[in-house]
Amino acid sequence: MTNKNKKTIQPLDGTKVPRFAGPSTFARLPEIRDVDKCDIAIVGIPFDAGTSFRPGARFGPQSVRQASRNLRTNYHPNYDEEPFKILQVADAGDLVCNPFKIDEAIKQIEKGASDLLDKVDGLISIGGDHTIAFPLLKAVNKKFKGPVALVHFDAHLDTWDTYFGAPFTHGTPFRRAREENLFLDNASMHVGIRGPLYSRDDLKNDADFGFKIVHCDEFQSQGIDKIVKRIRERVGDNPLYLSIDIDVLDPAFAPGTGTPEIAGMTSREMVNVLRGLSGLNLVSADVVEVSPAYDHAEVTSLAAATIVYELINLFAKIKR
Repeated sequence: MTNKNKKTIQPLDGTKVPRFAGPSTFARLPEIRDVDKCDIAIVGIPFDAGTSFRPGARFGPQSVRQASRNLRTNYHPNYDEEPFKILQVADAGDLVCNPFKIDEAIKQIEKGASDLLDKVDGLISIGGDHTIAFPLLKAVNKKFKGPVALVHFDAHLDTWDTYFGAPFTHGTPFRRAREENLFLDNASMHVGIRGPLYSRDDLKNDADFGFKIVHCDEFQSQGIDKIVKRIRERVGDNPLYLSIDIDVLDPAFAPGTGTPEIAGMTSREMVNVLRGLSGLNLVSADVVEVSPAYDHAEVTSLAAATIVYELINLFAKIKR
């Protein structure tokens, strides 16, 4: 953690340098090479070779960084925090991963994330498709010496076995993670699941892996407060990894994604659930599946950038 007596290098001030100008890092933060010590690194993972429907998430990191220019980041009233005064956050650029060999890309992502986690307290990774969650969880397990609680926001389970015989895709990361015991089966859950499935067995298999599910319809029947309570009780004091597929949002709020599903969460529901998780032991997170070619007016990229900023504030609350 940053020495409290030492000032952090903060994002450029939007009242002094217009938000449409300045560096192309996330929220115009410093690059990681320009800081002596870094608490939280933002890293892009431009990989989408595991996509099963609409491609293009490889351009997600660039698009989310661009949309993040719109954010006013000095003070977040919902957390009552000035996060960049508490944490040294920096942009670590993009990890290089082979777009033609998924097996090799997974190894590259795991190594790149592990190397970063040797230098920082936590990562916020911007995808890229959801395949990247598997190697990221492997790196996090190495850092924290064991499995973590996993809360997975998504329209889809992502616990299928294979697609066309391929074991590593954006629909299989948590099946592979379960096989390697990367998450705690008594402290993990999906949030926002909806829509038809390939088989009745999909839900049974998922339950066997240890996941509990908050179905998207439950936001209407139960409300945000009860859902937040369920998540907090499930996670407890365990180290927490958040994996957020932007398609958990309804296509009205996130059209720019590869496998959209109607009847999803609103952006208001999303940020309020995250705010309700304040104080949990968050150790790393990812935000994935932004495919800007299908976006309109940066709606999806702005949603993803705002979620990343919410995550930064969650880290700030822990570091208090």
